[in-house]
Amino acid sequence: MISHPNLIFAKPAPDEYPEWFAAEIEPVHYPELLSGLEDSFQKTITFLRALPEEKLLYRYQPEKWTILEMWQHVIDVERVLCYRALRYARQDVTVLHGFDEKSYAVHSKANQRSWDSILEEYSAQRSATILLFKSFDAEMAMSRGTAGRSQLTVRAVGYLVLGHEMHHLEIIGERYL
Repeated sequence: MISHPNLIFAKPAPDEYPEWFAAEIEPVHYPELLSGLEDSFQKTITFLRALPEEKLLYRYQPEKWTILEMWQHVIDVERVLCYRALRYARQDVTVLHGFDEKSYAVHSKANQRSWDSILEEYSAQRSATILLFKSFDAEMAMSRGTAGRSQLTVRAVGYLVLGHEMHHLEIIGERYL
């Protein structure tokens, strides 16, 4: 068994992440990461499956992403953040580079994919995220790493996954529906 069954990943303290991530981490209402990842997935997948098909390619402004592109972006960011968490947990001190989210969105060709395939990928990624974080022990959860000019603990990275998803769900609700 790879999980540490009694491990609790409490919400990170503000000194575990840079201030520019506070806008996404602080609103996360889950007091524990693993249950938060599971609960948010269930709520999010239900919400996403109910979106009207005619809204999936809608742009509220010409240069803004469609819902297909936005959700592919959410998946891509979760995947990148998990890679970072893994490296930090393994005590890799290499400063990791950032990535160009706009270029990723263009090259994802999300608008040419089916919504079902994107939701399937999201489901697989979230399962992998949960398994990854379950494999970390308390020491690993507090390990720090650096990407660009951002230093975070592993558990802060996990909360950033949740906060980033919440941020984009709010955008969908406010600007797309």
